[in-house]
Amino acid sequence: MHSSPPLRNTAFLKLLAFRIQIVLSYQMVAVVVGWHIYELTRDPLALGLIGLAEVIPYFCCALFAGYAVDHHSRRLFGVMACAMLFLNTLVLLGVAAKVVAGDPTLWIYGSIVLTGIARAFIGPSYNSLFALVLPRQQYARAAGIGSSAFQLGLIIGPALGGILVGWAGKTTAYAVATLLALSAAAMLLSLRVKEPPPAESTPVFKSIAEGLRFVANNQVMLAAQTLDMFAVLFGGAVAMLPAFIHEVFHYGPEGLGILRAAPAIGAVATGLYLARHPIDKHAGRWLLWAVAGFGACIIAFALSKSFWLAGLMLLLSGACDGVSVVLRSAIMQLMTPDAMRGRVSAINGIFIGSSNELGAFESGVAARLLGLVPSVVFGGMMTLGVVAVTARLAPRLRRLELKDLH
Repeated sequence: MHSSPPLRNTAFLKLLAFRIQIVLSYQMVAVVVGWHIYELTRDPLALGLIGLAEVIPYFCCALFAGYAVDHHSRRLFGVMACAMLFLNTLVLLGVAAKVVAGDPTLWIYGSIVLTGIARAFIGPSYNSLFALVLPRQQYARAAGIGSSAFQLGLIIGPALGGILVGWAGKTTAYAVATLLALSAAAMLLSLRVKEPPPAESTPVFKSIAEGLRFVANNQVMLAAQTLDMFAVLFGGAVAMLPAFIHEVFHYGPEGLGILRAAPAIGAVATGLYLARHPIDKHAGRWLLWAVAGFGACIIAFALSKSFWLAGLMLLLSGACDGVSVVLRSAIMQLMTPDAMRGRVSAINGIFIGSSNELGAFESGVAARLLGLVPSVVFGGMMTLGVVAVTARLAPRLRRLELKDLH
């Protein structure tokens, strides 16, 4: 099994199928919930609160999720995450069908809490299983394939969510997301992989501290994660797309699905290219330039008056982000000891995953204070500033060559 190329490895294909379906499920929910909340409130701050409702439980659970994955079954916690997403979509289905009494916005925010808890376990489970089903020399190539699978979910999920809302309604969209969560769980249960014996029972907080020290003392990994965190935090325009659709472009939910999918289309194209042509030379410089390109595209998006020009800018931002994701994934997989993959992945998730939701909240607050378009321009400019500071303070990242990590 380990000697076959990634796409001829049955276990790896099942792991990819799990990842695609779980991403499809929660991305469909994200786009439908955004439309649902804005339909109810007409308030961009309410869109930002969706991110806050998800990031608080995510942040509280992530480090403990990494510890649990390192010390117990990787697959078990992935299945548990699918079950939580299933419960989340059931609640939203009940709200959309108006069979749940009470304030619908409170039910929606409450259900998103389950998404935050589930996502805390998805990353550590996937990354730990990734290292079990592949040999080390295939990590860089498989990271490109895995990134493409992830981004494929980001394309199809929002587009499918927007189409289903426009043609069949929110209830149908939530029902499809429910089935996808169940299918992802089934795929993971069918995965045949020999997991290592449970690690020695180290005290929880001591074990978590070991993971934090490892990342803090590794300039390359810390700088790469911090760079991406602040870029996403300030450059996250996606959370404000329902407001742009209503106030600037005057499209329906189908347009929202198109714009939500555009960054992922660019990222998939990049991921597929890098899977065949992985970056070995000047990886650090490529990473810095990619994040700078992402910030420039976000500024151009905010200033666009045309729907299709805005979509093109989002597509290009996704292409830049795709370079960043693949390189960061390869760095994490190559530099992390096997016994610490769950904890390091959880720490990476706090840097990266939480920044999406905190970025959504920041975008909502900034839009309320500065106005919709100026807030996104400001975020893009801050992203460019973060790149400049990182390049100055992290010379090892700037000079990084991936081939030196194999």
